[in-house]
Amino acid sequence: MIYRELSKILNEVRGKFPVITLTGPRQSGKTTLVKSVFNDLPYVSLEDIDVRNNALRDPKAFLSNFPNGAVLDEIQRTPELFSYLQGIVDDKQHIQFVLTGWQNFQLLQGITQSLAGRTMLLKLLPFSLSELVKAGIDFNNYEDAIFKGLFPGIYDRKIKPQFFYPSYIGTYIEKDVRQIKNIENLNSFTRFLQLCAGRTGQILNMNSLAVDAGISTNTAKSWLSVLEASYIIYFLQPFYRNFNKRIVKSPKIYFYDTGLVCSLIGIENELQVKNYHSKGALFENLMINEFMKNRLNNGLTPRLYFWQNKTKQEVDLIVEQGGNLTAYEIKSSMTMNNQYFSNLKYWQNLSGESTDKLNVIFGGDTNYKTADGNYISWKNLIF
Repeated sequence: MIYRELSKILNEVRGKFPVITLTGPRQSGKTTLVKSVFNDLPYVSLEDIDVRNNALRDPKAFLSNFPNGAVLDEIQRTPELFSYLQGIVDDKQHIQFVLTGWQNFQLLQGITQSLAGRTMLLKLLPFSLSELVKAGIDFNNYEDAIFKGLFPGIYDRKIKPQFFYPSYIGTYIEKDVRQIKNIENLNSFTRFLQLCAGRTGQILNMNSLAVDAGISTNTAKSWLSVLEASYIIYFLQPFYRNFNKRIVKSPKIYFYDTGLVCSLIGIENELQVKNYHSKGALFENLMINEFMKNRLNNGLTPRLYFWQNKTKQEVDLIVEQGGNLTAYEIKSSMTMNNQYFSNLKYWQNLSGESTDKLNVIFGGDTNYKTADGNYISWKNLIF
């Protein structure tokens, strides 16, 4: 089993919260992780229809089977349990329940209504590059990492990306989407998902997306919320505090896994990644995901943004941490080029941040400091 960095936080918060809720994409390794960390607690899968029916038929009797707590997997299938869990954890101080689920809508609704203040909410994404490196798994180049993606099934079950992702997408659309929202035309939804993949790293233009998909703007908004709630996509928000007002205020769209993007846009091997016209956007997505994972794996809220003004001067990533801002340009080139710092310098004049907060993440192998800022290899990220 490949060690998950979130294990440290799970062990740290155990016993401090009566309920720990772990969410994230399907097949990101949630079940394996909680069964490993909480191996002394009974494990119950609410995907099992018999177990689920028992839980729904008499929730109180069902939960009474676990006087010291339990791991309740796929809790979003039985949202009725949340209010009963509230009563149990309020009465018993030392009980420990661990809840897992992939769907944000019902989980967050249940937590807000019944378990607010009683649970710690954590998110597990697919493997980080550092987790794989520590396990002795390395990539020859970033195109390989982009194409394979980082879902555990690619590595612990040795499933080829060409087989894994079409199956993942098919299961998601046929099964999971129906659980979240009653979408009648799944072919249209599939087309919409592919269009989103083709817009990876771009500023969201809702009207354009809706027109290309042949749906209304309201439907596009609704379907985007489905993709976001089920951990397929996320939005990187623009940073606009304390700077001039002539800036872009729409978010950028990214996917939680680049292998999924490759499958959706028809990339079938690493060579096609190298020749893809928007390879830079895929590389950008891969790198921003690593920052996202680093924050989440440490139990922290990812405060990640981009900045762009009306004249298209842009900084790909701004990380806010402890009141400090660190800026990153993300370039797929393997060659250092001082021109990469031009937008960073412009942003520095607006923000007043020091030169050591200016960084270029690039496709090369070596970290290097200059008078303009820092070059950071995709293999040696500094968070």
